Amino acid sequence: MRLQVTRLPVNPSEVGALLRTLAAPAMLATLSAVLLSACGGGDTAADAAPLPKLDGFVVAADAAGGGQSWDGTVEAVREAVLSAQTGGRVAAVDVDVNDRVAAGQTLLRLTVVEQQAGVDTARAQLRAAEASAAEAERQYQRFAALSKGDYVSRAQLDQARAARDAANAARDAARAQLSSAGQNADYTTVRAPYEGIVSSRDVEPGETVGPGQRLLTVYAPDELRIEVAVAQSAAEAIRDNPGAKVVFDGGRTVDAREVVVFPAADPASHSVRVRVLLPHLGAPPAPGAAAKVVFPIRTEARALRVPASAVYRRGELTAVYVLADGRALLRQVRLGAQQGDSLEVLAGLRPGETVARDPEAALQAVAAQRASAGAAQHE
Repeated sequence: MRLQVTRLPVNPSEVGALLRTLAAPAMLATLSAVLLSACGGGDTAADAAPLPKLDGFVVAADAAGGGQSWDGTVEAVREAVLSAQTGGRVAAVDVDVNDRVAAGQTLLRLTVVEQQAGVDTARAQLRAAEASAAEAERQYQRFAALSKGDYVSRAQLDQARAARDAANAARDAARAQLSSAGQNADYTTVRAPYEGIVSSRDVEPGETVGPGQRLLTVYAPDELRIEVAVAQSAAEAIRDNPGAKVVFDGGRTVDAREVVVFPAADPASHSVRVRVLLPHLGAPPAPGAAAKVVFPIRTEARALRVPASAVYRRGELTAVYVLADGRALLRQVRLGAQQGDSLEVLAGLRPGETVARDPEAALQAVAAQRASAGAAQHE
């Protein structure tokens, strides 16, 4: 096989400019830094610089901390979504979000013009039906008296009796129609079903609503619960020891009032629902708040715990500074439930490792170490 080589024209002035550029001191320094970093020379200088002294602690397994935790959401046992049962325009809304209301208190009122017109019509129809029923009763009594002297036939008496019964039925129907119209008029006033707190307000005065439209939501704060889905093996352990601790945001911990394990598992996920009833709290959490439920069941691995002050948080990053071989390394961790001033570490640490107590001091120490390494490298 023969190869054909093509020579490209070269400009001697361009070659000279390129050589002068590569020989410049700034370019040589840049190339040296790249080669040192590629060969690990920068890390050697950083390791040679001493790390300022930091206060640390050795991570150990929490021998007293047994149990497993699941994330859950606070729910209200009694929560009512109040919807419109009749159409109309919102005349007034007497409550707002976070207002505490009493049982039977008026919350919202709709215009009653159309409903009142229906009540008036039904009442007039009832008076007419009562008059017809009274006349039919008198007509029947006259025919009954005349039938004793054979002045009317049996067929005429039967017709009078049928007319009386029909008039009575029409009167009863008119009474029912009046009751229905009155109920529609009562629907224009929305009242609280029980004592509670208004959690949402979905309409404003002047809006036109129809039957079924959402108006307000009220919940009872004294009856709250959390439901979590656990594995079947954990469900059996919880049945044997039905207790739990609930940890809210901020570290507040309460004991569950009652733990109910559902008797059947979900056929899709093969998990079992566990309902945790909360005790009566002076400052109850709002429905929808996140919480962790810790069940006192045995686990194969003991929990690792670190002080909350040792955790470094920046945006979505949650980490700690691990001290090892004269260096402070930022390591991401996954945290669990908080108990008091300590946090459970689910992943990212091993027993026996040393963690800096103050992440800000560790950050400053790392910056000082790098500055010392840079100064030593320039010397």
